Order: sequence, then C-alpha cells, then structure tokens
Amino acid sequence: MIRVPSRRDVLKAGSALALGATLGARSALAREMSAREKELYELAKKEGEINWYTAHSDDVTAQALGRDFEASYPGIKANVVRTTAQVAFQRVSQEIKAGAMQVDVLSSTDLGHYAYLKEKSLLEHYVPDNSAHVLDIYKNYDPDGFYHVTSAGMIAIGINTSKLSEADAPKNWPDLLDPKWKDKIALGHPGFSGYVGTWVVMLRKLYGWDFFEKLAKNNPQIGRSINDTVTMLNSGERIIAGCGPVGTAMNSAKKGNPLAMIYPTDGTVLIIAPSAIMKGVKHPNCAKLFMEYLLSAEASQVWVDHYNESMRAEINPPPGVKAAKDVKIIRPSVAEIDKGIPEVIKAWRDTFGV
Repeated sequence: MIRVPSRRDVLKAGSALALGATLGARSALAREMSAREKELYELAKKEGEINWYTAHSDDVTAQALGRDFEASYPGIKANVVRTTAQVAFQRVSQEIKAGAMQVDVLSSTDLGHYAYLKEKSLLEHYVPDNSAHVLDIYKNYDPDGFYHVTSAGMIAIGINTSKLSEADAPKNWPDLLDPKWKDKIALGHPGFSGYVGTWVVMLRKLYGWDFFEKLAKNNPQIGRSINDTVTMLNSGERIIAGCGPVGTAMNSAKKGNPLAMIYPTDGTVLIIAPSAIMKGVKHPNCAKLFMEYLLSAEASQVWVDHYNESMRAEINPPPGVKAAKDVKIIRPSVAEIDKGIPEVIKAWRDTFGV
C-alpha cells in the first residue's frame, strides 16, 4: 500500500531542505499532529517564537532540539539559550524582579528551582497530552501538573583513553580519592550546575562530606558546567572526569575524541530534569506546544541521537550504548535535592575554595 504524504510530512521535508538539514530520524517517526497540537500550532503561529532557557544538555544537543522543533512546526522560531542551571535560574529571577519576563519555558536540572517557583505561584499550570506517554519513572514528579520531567541523563566517571586505560581507571566513586589521581581529576561546580549539585548531594548521602574533603586533597580542576569536565579531558588538562556527563562525553567520543565512561560499581547517578512554563509569558501557546514537543517521540529521538536518555519506551538507545536500565542507578529524592543543593554549595566553597 502506497502511503500518501501528509501535509505535515511535506512541510517538514520542505523546512529540512531549506535548512540544509538531514532529519532522518524524524522521517522514520513522522506522525500526524494530535487535535491538541493542531489547536496549539494554529495559535502559536500567531505568536511566532519561543524563548527556551535550558540547562538539560550541552549547546549542540539543545540547538538540535530547537531546530527539530522548528522543522516540526514551520513558522515558529525556537530561541535556545543554553546555560547552567543556577545561571538560568538567576536570569529568570532577575526577569521576575524587573517585571520583564523574556523566558517562556525553563528547563533546569535543579528540582529545587521548581519547588520554589511553584510555591511562589510563578509557574503556569499545563499538563501536556504527551506526559501520559512517557516512561513511568518520569511521570508525576509534580502531581499538580506545574512541571514535568522532560530530560534525563547519567553521571559516571569519564576518562581520556589516550592517557589512561579502562583497566587502570577508577572503578567506583571512592577510588577517586586515591592520591595517585592528584592533579588529574576534573569537576564541575554545584554552584552553577544542577547536574553537579545532584551528584554532590548523592555522594554526600553515600559517603558523608568527608568524601569531598579527601577529594579536595587531590587538587581537582574545577569548571562551572558539568560539560566543562569533557572539555578538560579533550584538551588533556585532566585525564579523569570525576563527575562525567555520559551524554556529552559519548557524543564527544562519537566525533573521534579518546573518551570512555566507567560506570561505578556503587552506582551511576541518574539525573531527572523537568521543564515548566513560567507565569505570564509572552508566548503562552508556543510554550505549551514546546512542552508537548519535549515529551514527544521525536524529541526523545534527538536526545538518544546525542547519547542521552529517552523519555519514551518506543525510542531505544543506539547499538552498544548503555542506557539507565543497563546499569546500577542511584539518585536522591526530590526533597533531598531541594534541601541539599543549597547546603552542598556552601560546603563546597568552604572545602574547595571556589
């Protein structure tokens, strides 16, 4: 039976050609818009753009999601601002204080941000239709429907394989404390990165703050974003990413960089990252449509193509790539993150001096 291309297929194909893009994954997942999407799309076209502040990934992945959204919904521009979680939150806070909201959708990696914003009635209530179709582990983080998990990633131990073999690399988190790794470890900063903040909260729970006091003796090089650890590995400044973002590192390895991940025997840290629409945004229908997109199979395909976790059961990881279901996973609770990140930021600065 010959399939007649839908109007959406034609629009998407035309947009991809105009952009010079190759959206093979999208053609495999082409689907008709739901009634809700059609309604939102017609309203969103009148608004014309979406401003997305995101800390969920590196810039390459964030831009890929933005361009894929534009290909799905021609006529709507996605303005992607990729930064760290704490910087994004600071920027949003300044916009709120100034009464000049620019952000439409906020995607932070710090769950505590959403608890605060919800308490202050600064989030728009919206439950995407697609939230019913995500994997169970990502459902109902906020039963009231103000924010929704739209991304997940893992933190393990990254290594530069041109300078350190997998056989000789640390096998668990306490192995990082061995004095032989002095001046060889790269870290991000919990005061900037929600990923790093969650990692610190989890390891403090497992091993106490004594772990970090010992780690400081190894003189790690500390960046801001967790993705800075991958930059330091690629440059050869350090050979171990003590808190290595699996998605960013594996995406970099795909480009030929000598990187590998060690999944600690005591557990790989799973990061749960929500998104929400801010109250009183300029582009409310674009924001709702974008939330639908973030939870779609198409968006999950983009995530997987960049070595991050899928929100949807129908999207599988690439061959040979480990997903969260393939390794031992550990993660702190929402309450532990909300309370713990401000605590560990202060303790971190006292211990590491930055």
